[in-house]
Amino acid sequence: MTAAAASNDALHIPVLLDEVIAALAPQPGDVIVDATFGAGGYTRALLDAGATVHAFDRDPDAIAAGGLWPETAEQPPRLVLHPRRFSEMLASLAEAGVSQVDGVTMDIGVSSMQLDQAERGFAFSSDGPLDMRMSQDGESAADFLNSADEGTIADVLYQYGEERQSRRVARAIVAARPLETTGDLARVVRKALGYKPHDKKDPATRSFQAVRIHVNTELDELAEGLAAAEALLREGGRLAVVSFHSLEDRIVKRYLREASAVAGGSRHLPQLDAANPVYAKVSKAIRPSEAEIARNPRARSSTLRHAIRTSAPAREAA
Repeated sequence: MTAAAASNDALHIPVLLDEVIAALAPQPGDVIVDATFGAGGYTRALLDAGATVHAFDRDPDAIAAGGLWPETAEQPPRLVLHPRRFSEMLASLAEAGVSQVDGVTMDIGVSSMQLDQAERGFAFSSDGPLDMRMSQDGESAADFLNSADEGTIADVLYQYGEERQSRRVARAIVAARPLETTGDLARVVRKALGYKPHDKKDPATRSFQAVRIHVNTELDELAEGLAAAEALLREGGRLAVVSFHSLEDRIVKRYLREASAVAGGSRHLPQLDAANPVYAKVSKAIRPSEAEIARNPRARSSTLRHAIRTSAPAREAA
């Protein structure tokens, strides 16, 4: 491992690590998908437990760092890296000759490494290019904000950032174009919303979240990833999902409720037989302890939900 990679590993603290590993209960020889590899915190614990890990990440930097791990060179390799979106895990694993797995874990959203690199443009804590692309290709945040009409920008801010003054902010963004840096966007949002330095929360946070989710189609990715996991998990296989804000957690909670046939149903999926649900032993929301939050403040907003796959066939849409 290079010094840079080792430094990234040291700085990255996996959220709810003990709880995620307990939920997955890895055994030697298990095949587990780490759908959001990042700096590999969950993957390292799974490898140490004797599992083989198929790790997904659309960020080429994460894949390049993972390629330096010794487990990728073992024969057969115990760490198999997939430079793809995790919504594509079903097809990607089929290409690797894997049809069923013992566990799937997802840590949704932007990684600490991406947030901490100003040049990636995810945060306003330090000025950098207005990028926000996890995969480092396609439409950037600047491309979107400098070309979309005011109504489209307002809709994104409201839907993905829950910004109640989305139209005011969108109007200010259009008036200030072109925006080139994270500082440009933060200043426009703060001015539009009357931010004062002593305010408890920077109002730019909501707009940055919204634009990032839009650029990376994160919520669609999550829904498709959950469906892929349902198709991949064997009977007794375990799903563990960590989310960081209400939009993500709402999707996970609703999905598990419907898949376990606890209540309600989805108009997008066939009705389940309550006696034969897709998942059983669905956990309640698990949140970090005060001790973990003290060690890692970014864990504060995290929520873990997990469940165990039954023998019921995957639903058609999955």
